[in-house]
Amino acid sequence: MIQIYDTTLRDGTQREGVSLSCDDKLRIARRLDDLGVTFIEGGWPGSNPKDAEFFERARDVPWRHAKITAFGSTCRVNGAPEDDANIQALVEARTPVCTVVGKTWTLHVEEVLRTTREENLRIIEKSLAYLRAQGRRVVYDAEHFFDGYRADPEYALETLRAAVKGGAETLVLCDTNGGSLPWQIGEVVGEVQAAIRHPLGVHCHNDSECAVANSLAAVQQGATQVQGTFNGYGERCGNANLCSIIPALELKMGLRTLPEGKLATLFEVAHFVAEVANLAPDEHLAYVGKSAFAHKGGIHVAAMRRSETSYQHVDPALVGNRMRVVVSELSGRGNLLSKAEEWGLEIGEDADVGAVLNEIKALEAKGFAFEAAEASVALMFARQKPGYRPPYELIDFVANVEHRDGRGLFAEAMVKVRVGGEVQHTAAEGDGPVDALAAALRKALVGRYPRIAELQLSDYKVRILDGKGGTASVTRVLVDMQKGKRRWSTVGASSNIIEASWIALVDAMEYGLTLVGD
Repeated sequence: MIQIYDTTLRDGTQREGVSLSCDDKLRIARRLDDLGVTFIEGGWPGSNPKDAEFFERARDVPWRHAKITAFGSTCRVNGAPEDDANIQALVEARTPVCTVVGKTWTLHVEEVLRTTREENLRIIEKSLAYLRAQGRRVVYDAEHFFDGYRADPEYALETLRAAVKGGAETLVLCDTNGGSLPWQIGEVVGEVQAAIRHPLGVHCHNDSECAVANSLAAVQQGATQVQGTFNGYGERCGNANLCSIIPALELKMGLRTLPEGKLATLFEVAHFVAEVANLAPDEHLAYVGKSAFAHKGGIHVAAMRRSETSYQHVDPALVGNRMRVVVSELSGRGNLLSKAEEWGLEIGEDADVGAVLNEIKALEAKGFAFEAAEASVALMFARQKPGYRPPYELIDFVANVEHRDGRGLFAEAMVKVRVGGEVQHTAAEGDGPVDALAAALRKALVGRYPRIAELQLSDYKVRILDGKGGTASVTRVLVDMQKGKRRWSTVGASSNIIEASWIALVDAMEYGLTLVGD
């Protein structure tokens, strides 16, 4: 069993742009506890009132799996732990576990603390021993351990021995600057294991993009605790990403990290943490990104249709993710057939898949992009079916934006469409030309299709594809529409933003009227 020590609520919040309220921290902690991590580091009670509040409120929560941990540093140089405000804050947090960080690197001892090596050893041992005497389990974080070991290996080991004397249950070797490489980590952990013979952990930062690999290398050499954060949040380039470490340990190295069945909730928890942190999820993360098992290349998808292991290193369901096929100009027939199956579309023997594929390639050359507009592709298939009739046909539209004295800026639109053999000619005003067009089209359709009122525009995105054309540049518009919980996306592109918006808008409404059930 490898102990997973989560420090999202402390080290993770040191990422630029992250600020969690106490309520946020408690929500995340509950999800991490349900996932089954071993330790949840709630913060540094001696550093700010919010972290102190977290520990006070956390005492009333019935934690099922995790031990809530308070973080702090050794007592001050030439001081005693019983007189140190930071140490007392750890005691007052009343957590079952305290994690104490101390100096390993002689550079930090002599130039940052400005003390002697002997005094540094004293404050490490005495701080831990005091907390142990207060009935706390103690984890020791050896800050800058790998840099310190390279500078003076014997002194680095002496700091660990001082922590063992003080009662540390685990010695965590920290790559605080994040500059070590996997073989360096593995070599040092192996040497420390042979010299100290005490439970070891590892805490890596990602400044050389090796934090996950470094953590795994440490486990391979005997470390039994891994510290990290969800989604790799952390200062500078972030911390070791537990969303990659946990499945790698379980699925690649055969080591247990979570209770039975919990690995399959990893995708959900990763996205929950991002949502609470108010950050867009990184959908290209290994294992838990939506693109982690997304297949775009035509030859890849063709192979996947014969064997899903051909281009996937693990079954995505093991981490709660799923395989997806992406449609684009790089697609082959397999991409389209897979998407049709995903949408539940019955593709007849006479369906011209090649025609749809050629249409996609031609439109993407003009600026369309169908990766995020799958409803547009579904409509292409639907229009291939014999007997398919669109719910309406455009005859004309006009959109005006005016500024009039005494009224200010306003927009209005006129739409003429053929619906069921009859011509409907309507007009409407809106906040802008696209809004006015949408309102006019709804008025034209509502008599024949009352359910048009249930289709709600949920998102509208505009992207300029090539700014070199100035105001005449090609514009791509993505429209998201929904009916209840069902949501779909369509795309339009043109050098005229109104035309691009109209294409995406009418496709979104046509999809909602023809391919979305009641």
